[in-house]
Amino acid sequence: MAVDLLLGLQWGDEGKGKIVDVLTSNYDIIARFQGGPNAGHTLVFNGMKHVLHTIPSGIFHEKSTNLVGNGVVIDPVIFKKELDKLDTQNIDYKLSLIISRKAHLILPTHRLLDAASEAAKGKAKIGSTLKGIGPTYMDKTGRNGIRVGDLELDNWTEKYRALANKHQAMIDFYDVDLQYNLNELEDEFFAAVETLKSLAFIDSEAYLHNAQSEGKSILAEGAQGSLLDIDFGTYPFVTSSNTTAAGACTGLGVSPGSIKEVFGIFKAYTTRVGSGPFPTELFDEDGETMARVGHEFGATTGRPRRCGWLDLVALRYACQINGVTQLMMMKADVLSGFKTLKVCTSYRYKGQEINHLPYNIEPENVTPIYTEFHGWSEDLTQMDHASTLPEALMTYIDFLESELDIPIKIVSVGPDRKQTIFR
Repeated sequence: MAVDLLLGLQWGDEGKGKIVDVLTSNYDIIARFQGGPNAGHTLVFNGMKHVLHTIPSGIFHEKSTNLVGNGVVIDPVIFKKELDKLDTQNIDYKLSLIISRKAHLILPTHRLLDAASEAAKGKAKIGSTLKGIGPTYMDKTGRNGIRVGDLELDNWTEKYRALANKHQAMIDFYDVDLQYNLNELEDEFFAAVETLKSLAFIDSEAYLHNAQSEGKSILAEGAQGSLLDIDFGTYPFVTSSNTTAAGACTGLGVSPGSIKEVFGIFKAYTTRVGSGPFPTELFDEDGETMARVGHEFGATTGRPRRCGWLDLVALRYACQINGVTQLMMMKADVLSGFKTLKVCTSYRYKGQEINHLPYNIEPENVTPIYTEFHGWSEDLTQMDHASTLPEALMTYIDFLESELDIPIKIVSVGPDRKQTIFR
């Protein structure tokens, strides 16, 4: 049985959580394959808003199994808070939520290291969420990390203390004014670990292989976005994991040949949180309107998102490196009321017009070249069929499909799971 894959095509915040929630009824297993609690997946249904950070977005469906894969890094404290929130909503997750033994743990000192490193950078900071993600992946690749499976060993606290002491020396090296009480942080951490240990730890690659052999359907869920990929994103303003399709193979232990559909999610415009280049960013009333109408604030950090026109150069690049087979356009409703819409179709780069994403897209190197479209004024939020969508929106969609040569199968017209139009 093949594995379908869902990921973001921009700088994150595309609306992956909503679409996973919408599609979950078609799958037996939802498997998160990378990232950590720097992700924020927002779901809205039955008049309630739900925000997840580490737990897969299929958790609200009783029949699905939700797997936190080996490519994910887990902060037990944040994970416990997510579970506590599910408890208040009477969600029975004990049998439906499972965790790979090979997933790495975020320690309190990882978060402190993250804060110390970012503070030391000064104006050159990358805009870290300060969740300890980067230092945890550094320990993973440096072969120093502590994994979920280590919690089953008798000497895991000794391994913890050795690594935490190493981190303490590194924090001191940064020589920044960082106020913290490690004893309090550790008390909270160890209590959360006990909660984590109440869940099922599994050898996830074997589990998924057996599930495929049994004909079970699997949806791999990504976090962040393709332009934040550690290799192919706008480095160094990126995350610390592979957010692209290849990350699903290494983050779950499934083979490249088992991937079938690759669902690529993008907003009808573009947003970015934190630092880094953003060629189509708007600093005018249009940008302010997008942010206000789209409620563009980070689900994890609450930070305001930078807004701009859709960047087709970057989107085409993301489709290519991921092998996207179906597109899903989010937040089309936010663009209602704009008299004119713009889409960046190419860049002016070093005196030439180019259609690919170059090595450096800093503003001094890249100038976006736009194609303009008529906007629409209709309120999309109450529409429930593709035939009711405004002609101007259909022209916009048709142009994007033509340029990308990939069908747009879903158009989201609001945050609720019901505000989803299938084409």
